[in-house]
Amino acid sequence: MRRRTLLAGAAASLFVPSAAQAATYSGYAMVYFTESPSMTAANYGLHLAVSSDGLNWTPLNQNRPVATPTAGSLGLRDPFLLRKQDGTFVVLATDLYGTDWSYQSQYLHVWDSTDLRTFTGYRRIKVHSLATHAWAPEAYWDASRGQYAIVCSAVNSTGHNVLMINYTSDFVTASANAVYYDPGYDAIDGTFVTAGGTTYMYYKNNTNSTLLGTRNLSVYTSAISPGRGVEAPQIVKSNTSDVWYMWGDTWSPNGRFFCWQTTNLASGSWTLLGDRAYTQPLNSKHCGIAPITSGELSALTARWGTPSWNRIKSYNYPDRYLRHADNVARIDTYPFDPYQDQQWTLVPGLADASGVSFRSVNYPDRYLRHKDYALVLAANDGSGTFGADATFHKTAGFADASWTSFRSHNYPDRYLRHYSNVLRIDPITSGSATTDKQDATFRIGY
Repeated sequence: MRRRTLLAGAAASLFVPSAAQAATYSGYAMVYFTESPSMTAANYGLHLAVSSDGLNWTPLNQNRPVATPTAGSLGLRDPFLLRKQDGTFVVLATDLYGTDWSYQSQYLHVWDSTDLRTFTGYRRIKVHSLATHAWAPEAYWDASRGQYAIVCSAVNSTGHNVLMINYTSDFVTASANAVYYDPGYDAIDGTFVTAGGTTYMYYKNNTNSTLLGTRNLSVYTSAISPGRGVEAPQIVKSNTSDVWYMWGDTWSPNGRFFCWQTTNLASGSWTLLGDRAYTQPLNSKHCGIAPITSGELSALTARWGTPSWNRIKSYNYPDRYLRHADNVARIDTYPFDPYQDQQWTLVPGLADASGVSFRSVNYPDRYLRHKDYALVLAANDGSGTFGADATFHKTAGFADASWTSFRSHNYPDRYLRHYSNVLRIDPITSGSATTDKQDATFRIGY
């Protein structure tokens, strides 16, 4: 097996904010593209989401792209977001539209942005002259050189993917490429973080689809996997505690993230979080994350807007979302298609504006209503009975007061709950069985 190779002098010297700078960061921005199991959500433009805690995300611009490549393949994958030394941002991305893996681009897409409200200076930067691709770019500031390093995956003379490095001052032109890291097998998707003066790199072992971590470019973790193939690691630190989160993407089913946490990067030990702890942007793929200030978070939300729709997550089956299927209301495991079946516009209640009614996004003339206590999707006939059946009142969640339970308007002792994955209204009280209370608890999110 080929031994690990390291370019001399290439140890990462990442931008680490001062204590004063770090204190100003109170949120995060995420860039991504979208796909779904049957690819109905496939969009290879640059998407943007924000989060106040780094775990629960709000897609912006109605989950539509905020920028689109106009050269090369006309599409992107694997976007990465870097806050530069001057406080502005640069976005790098793979030049590849869709899943045509035979497409071989020696270039990366690039945008500049002062505040993530506008994306300017679109161009492509050439990072090598090999007859191969340039996948999953990331970048960091190398203080010893006074330049930015760009690291991406490419196949060189070894015959397998290695992590290659270039240097640039302006993300317009780059130095000649060299091997940054070669573990002797196919390695892609390198991501970097510095803590306590130590540089950590995580990457995908492309031979078995697990994640591995290096410390100063020596592997120090066992293989990390959620029990299925995983790639695209991305690590961020909590802005409220000494916790690190690592995101990983999967392709089966397409559009599914997992998240791990650790309080000790040096240990190399990560704990897989349950879906109750986090919510990814709808259909998001291969994300890049950067910390932002509270002012930047507010400005981004004002510029791009929050979604006009919501998704409703089950409390005790948090990998499942409320959706309609053949006009029956149920909870199903995310992700699925048609993905629009899980998008709801919560409008003022048809019978009482203090309540809410669930209007379907893809069938906007239809609402959830109960009929013989079962929840169905039906067209509004304008009657008082329909309005009452389709109206619910939000209350503190029975299983968790920070979540939500929905009380029926015309049967006020009954609450929306799932039973064998199908939605209905049943009598629920504080004295009900724990499972019943969990079945009747939901999270309103995006």
